[in-house]
Amino acid sequence: MTTQQATFSIRGRNPDVLTCIANLSNDEVFTSPELANRMLDKMAAAWADSNDDEDIWSNPDITFLDPFTKSGVFLREITSRLTKGLEEHIPDLEERVDHILTKQVFGMAITELTAMLARRSLYCSKWANGPHSIAKSIDDEHGNIWFDRTEHTWIGGTEWVTTADAEGDRVGKFTNGKCKYCGASQKALNRGEEFESHAYALIHTEDPKALLAELFGEDMKFDVIIGNPPYQLDTDGHGNQARPIYQLFVEQAKKLEPKLLVMITPARWFSGGMGLGAFRKAMLADRNIRTIVDFPKLYDAFPGVKIRGGVAYFVRDSSHSGPCTIQTMWDDEPLGPPSVRYLDAYDILVRRNEAIPILEKVRAKAEPTIDGRVSSQKPFGLATNFKGKTSEVGLRSPVKLYANQSTVFVERTDIPTNVEWVDEWKVLMTRIQGTSASVETKFLSKPLVTPPGTACTETYLVAGHFATEDAAIRLATYLRTRFVRFLVSLRKPTQDALKGVYSFVPVIPLDREWTDAQLYERYGLTEEEVKFIESLVAPHDDEATWKTTV
Repeated sequence: MTTQQATFSIRGRNPDVLTCIANLSNDEVFTSPELANRMLDKMAAAWADSNDDEDIWSNPDITFLDPFTKSGVFLREITSRLTKGLEEHIPDLEERVDHILTKQVFGMAITELTAMLARRSLYCSKWANGPHSIAKSIDDEHGNIWFDRTEHTWIGGTEWVTTADAEGDRVGKFTNGKCKYCGASQKALNRGEEFESHAYALIHTEDPKALLAELFGEDMKFDVIIGNPPYQLDTDGHGNQARPIYQLFVEQAKKLEPKLLVMITPARWFSGGMGLGAFRKAMLADRNIRTIVDFPKLYDAFPGVKIRGGVAYFVRDSSHSGPCTIQTMWDDEPLGPPSVRYLDAYDILVRRNEAIPILEKVRAKAEPTIDGRVSSQKPFGLATNFKGKTSEVGLRSPVKLYANQSTVFVERTDIPTNVEWVDEWKVLMTRIQGTSASVETKFLSKPLVTPPGTACTETYLVAGHFATEDAAIRLATYLRTRFVRFLVSLRKPTQDALKGVYSFVPVIPLDREWTDAQLYERYGLTEEEVKFIESLVAPHDDEATWKTTV
């Protein structure tokens, strides 16, 4: 008895191996069993709501697909739930497990390594037909976890090089193209068969239905598609650009027409993200999206993984057509009650439910917004790496240039655009604002007021240009307020602070140096709404120093 108790005690302390696996990268993130089960709970609730309270885990005919499985955690947890739920329908345990693993649970791995991990998680064996596999009627060693190397389709190459094939014969090829499907760099990922291609099968086909029919049979249709797709790929071959690709998985999965689609992705698509404009518009207009669970705080959903802007998962239900329930999570707990709203109320998704009534009060005045007055990137046509002169000596008409962490000088005739702004007072805002902290609290840098005779590189945007210093200072004072920075925060998921983040900030008369108290009164904010703003946005320190124009 003592030995048995000790054994059970030790076993109780053994961690779930899937909680211990290090992430492959910030692009291919392993999902914890806890998070996977939360997603399954939401999925099951959606199924019950659309199917007369049916328990999805008690239905032996429902099929599940993870089309980008890594650790196999979703498939394993689905199998565990089905094993309990089907007990009455299939009393024999071995027969029940075999039915689930052969008829209900399927996966597509993203690499050869993850295919083996997923099979080990699901079948308790490296190979589905191995002697230790819990699937007893599978003949194929891969089982229902498919992986086969897929290659990119390179297009648009312009650099021709001569090399040799395996037999030593000279061959020519282009080397600097992009993948037709995912935009990956040929230089970065055309590395030979000894390396993973990262050409994920689901997004490297124009007909995902045909692909799945080829893999799993013509009659196979999946009721539920769930998982955590790869997030981004290097697109220039040097790690300088990372283009998102998770939206491609969402779009392809929709084409498969599952009854339920559940995915967790970066939340940048809510209001930003490179190349995500069309995707965001489609998602906001999609009335089938039943639920969004949002994790805006860095590291909340994936501890140790820096995904700027946080992550969110959604449940898309083909039988639902209406508003979406949005729940914000903070420190692993629900942050207030969920809201039920249509996603396309604005051109972005406002992620904090408490922000909606404040935003509506601001928009009710129908004032223009200052994004129309903020400059585009490169306000004077000068890149961040522009090298000016350290002294104005020798320049016929020197202009002081505010550059990246320094000031230099440039000849007036060397300024490509907006030369007329040089002789005005300007309010400059840094284009990048943010820290590595898990919670951003400033959202905009302190404005910099510069006198006539100055310009800037693309490190800055010009928020306004004026004939007088007083007018510039009044705009700068306005931009420093917590009220303005709160409105900016609604559109700013990452460090980038381009002109689009100002699209909720109203243009107001610059007849005074506005204070937050005056702005709260102007828009009729309640005490609770003020507390909410000030709980999110910290005041800028060193208030006097920002006005320097030297």
